[in-house]
Amino acid sequence: MADLEKARTRLNLKRKEPEAISDLSSQSRDAVTLDQQSVGRLSRMDAMQQQAMSKATEQKRQLELVRIEAAERRLRDEDYGYCEDCGEQIPDGRLEIDPMAEHCVNCAR
Repeated sequence: MADLEKARTRLNLKRKEPEAISDLSSQSRDAVTLDQQSVGRLSRMDAMQQQAMSKATEQKRQLELVRIEAAERRLRDEDYGYCEDCGEQIPDGRLEIDPMAEHCVNCAR
């Protein structure tokens, strides 16, 4: 049986990182200014590429937060630690590595 207090602690720690990074990186996702006089063409292209990478990274962080919220919901509903597909208990070792795991190893394949 999964240690629910440890799971809550792990999920809280997992939540803090993407939230903090998201706040810090918000400027890199802002619209790129296309002022021809202050920035050359290659610099603008580089800035646009950086912006696109920042947006993609932010999407991954948001997905991580969705997974964390789903795990917290399973904790509240007392479904945490059980495979969504087969209903078997997810091993504690797997939950330590990924506290948001929804599937046992066999169903995750």
